[in-house]
Amino acid sequence: MKLKSLAVGAVIAALTLMLAFTLNSYYVFVLANIALIAIVGIGLNVLLGLTGQVSFGHVGFYAVGAYTVAILTTKAGWDFWSAWAAGTVLAAALGTVLALPALRVKGPYLAMVTIAFSFIVQHAIVEMSDLTGGQSGIMGIMPPLLVASWGPEQTVTVLAVAAVVVLLIGYHLLSRGTWGAAMRAVNDSETAAQSIGLNPLVIKVIAFTLSAATAGLAGGLFAPLSSFVTAETFSFMQSILFVLVVIVGGAGTIAGPLVGALIVGVLPELLASLESYRLLFFGAMLLLVLWVAPDGLVGLWRQVYGKFQTSIEPVREKAVQGSLTLPRRARAVLAAHDLGITFGGVRAVSELEMRVPNGAVTSLIGPNGAGKTTALNMLSGFYRPSDGKVILGNDALTGLSAFRIARKGVARTYQTSQLFGTLSVEDNVALAMSRGRLGGLFAARRFRGDAARQRARALLAFCGYQGSSQISAAALAHVDRRLVEIARALATDPDVLLLDEPAAGLSREDKDQLAALLRRIAESGVGVALVEHDMALVMSISDQLVVLDAGKRLAVGTPAEVQNDPAVKQAYLGESLDARVSESDHSRTPGPELLGVDRLVAGYGAEPVLHGISLQVRAGEMVALLGANGAGKSTLMRTLAGLHHSQSGAMHIDGHQLEGRAAEDIVGLGLVLVPEGRQVFPELSVLDNIRLGAFLDPTDREARVETMLQRFPRLRERLHQRAGLLSGGEQQMLAVARGLMSRPRVLLLDEPSLGLAPKIIAELFAALDRLRDENMTILLVDQMAGLALALADRAYVMESGRVVAQGTAEEIAANDELAEAYLGGHG
Repeated sequence: MKLKSLAVGAVIAALTLMLAFTLNSYYVFVLANIALIAIVGIGLNVLLGLTGQVSFGHVGFYAVGAYTVAILTTKAGWDFWSAWAAGTVLAAALGTVLALPALRVKGPYLAMVTIAFSFIVQHAIVEMSDLTGGQSGIMGIMPPLLVASWGPEQTVTVLAVAAVVVLLIGYHLLSRGTWGAAMRAVNDSETAAQSIGLNPLVIKVIAFTLSAATAGLAGGLFAPLSSFVTAETFSFMQSILFVLVVIVGGAGTIAGPLVGALIVGVLPELLASLESYRLLFFGAMLLLVLWVAPDGLVGLWRQVYGKFQTSIEPVREKAVQGSLTLPRRARAVLAAHDLGITFGGVRAVSELEMRVPNGAVTSLIGPNGAGKTTALNMLSGFYRPSDGKVILGNDALTGLSAFRIARKGVARTYQTSQLFGTLSVEDNVALAMSRGRLGGLFAARRFRGDAARQRARALLAFCGYQGSSQISAAALAHVDRRLVEIARALATDPDVLLLDEPAAGLSREDKDQLAALLRRIAESGVGVALVEHDMALVMSISDQLVVLDAGKRLAVGTPAEVQNDPAVKQAYLGESLDARVSESDHSRTPGPELLGVDRLVAGYGAEPVLHGISLQVRAGEMVALLGANGAGKSTLMRTLAGLHHSQSGAMHIDGHQLEGRAAEDIVGLGLVLVPEGRQVFPELSVLDNIRLGAFLDPTDREARVETMLQRFPRLRERLHQRAGLLSGGEQQMLAVARGLMSRPRVLLLDEPSLGLAPKIIAELFAALDRLRDENMTILLVDQMAGLALALADRAYVMESGRVVAQGTAEEIAANDELAEAYLGGHG
């Protein structure tokens, strides 16, 4: 395939040069201009196709290259070659200077910065008239003399075609090497890129600098091609066309800029009689390409060509010789001392003391909002601690960026899989082996060498991955994504491996496989720190547990010690169950069934999260839904509210079927969700948030608003403030008020106490108690099991997507299965 591509490229280059010496000078000018556009496109392809950054200011670098050649050859007496090199270097230097601040922003902000740069260059050309000639420009720019019989257009065409060939070879070498893989990794996930030691800013700056240099290179050839330069030549429209070249041709492909340059260069000639409609035509073409071929014309060709291939030779992977064992060496111990962090005045974690000894599994557990993931983020450098220090062996890690901590020996996986989807499975693992040390710009030996590939496949086999190592990581099933992500983390040969909910979404069989893998990793000497909500898994594999509550370390010890710790039970289950339950009256006569769920199955992939859930809520009842994180409670609430589709089973409210209905229709039936995390509209006032609750039924709206303000007096004091400025407790009251404005027949409350101070929780639950006394029908999910049971008439306990216990609040409070659901079984 490589020889075929080289042969095709050689034929195209030869044909182009032949046309340059057979066509008249005007068409040769057009041919040279297409080659110059292709040069800029190749550079932009590094930026857009590899790193995913968009620049609408590259005409500025094009102008810098052109004016440098024009000024140095006509006014300073330089020869063309020196001036051309100077223009390229100056464009590259300006690209670096612009990239350093510009690449710290993303999306439209980056586009605005680069657009501003192009306008600055254009206006500087006009204002610096003594140097640039102002509006009149500079004339009389001549190309170098290659062959006496060649005209200026032919000379520039030969140089431009040669530059295109060299740059395409360079792009091929770059894209297949370590730097190209790193650029794609940064595009796919900057967070994961840092966790294997890559510095996203440096990688993106290099890409921006290379693309700016190629634009300056092309501009340096444009000056002698046109023989004069003016500010009007380098308009913003030209920058749009440069980007269009990459998008139309196919970002990230080798041939894409050539195809795009041909279309963008030839179309204006074909539409010469329709000059006033040219912009409209280009806009329509861009929309058509994005609609029909979002990967560009080359990407479309690949798809069509792939479908008509009669035979595809399967990839033959070399067998992994022997069974891999992780390198046996002395590994450093990770420790946190007095660690703390503050977000907006809220202490998320404070005075945390913990160690992650090598050769052992240490699990961080605690209720929702305890600070577990925040602690993991501080240990790995994604959050900068406000207090305390982090030490790995003898190295202080406090304040270091995430990629530097990864290079020191701390590897990381995430709650949501962060694989590099545009790279193959094997490339994901092989790239991590460099620990961010990428070598030369075109280096590929360490990344693509046999030793790296053999070790990558061995790591994948060690982690239990059994699929092809050559397929795209984006195509993997959920369980395989987890295994590959762990293999990639191990490829950095870490001292410590941090894992954030690795078992989320896995089946019990897959969790057993994961548990065995984590034990093998620990037994090899690596220190493993784990945040996981599956208590059965945690208790079965952990050597040490660190329990967090409200950001502070509550307990530390073996699984058996922690399970029997009264303070831990208090943190998980809330206030004393017996005392609270005895204060409430659960003797009300229940009404008829209002909300029913029968054998409900739902999930986010092939593996369900809910396994045949059945429950009922009677009119006027408050029912508590209890269980540990990851039990499926929020998934059930979202499915009932129409925000997530069920796979099978039945749901109804007062006989009205819920499955298949849109969320707004379900609200109209009277089933209203107050979601986890409040989710108020932060830019709207408190009053507007409350009023929006009455969107489907605005009758008596203002009277109902007044009722809500009487129910939650705090909101009256904040009525005209932006909701985003409220405290967490006030936002929760606002969310409940907004839900009540929808006149619910059944109110679904998902974790209303999450992240709130004890005093605010007491105030909130007092308001819920009043709702209960008003015979409001409520299904309540809350981490404070004791308080929930104090209010509830009945309760269901969930574990791993199944109901494991049900009964009255008193029965559940006295049932050992509640504690086991939160803290795992004994033994």
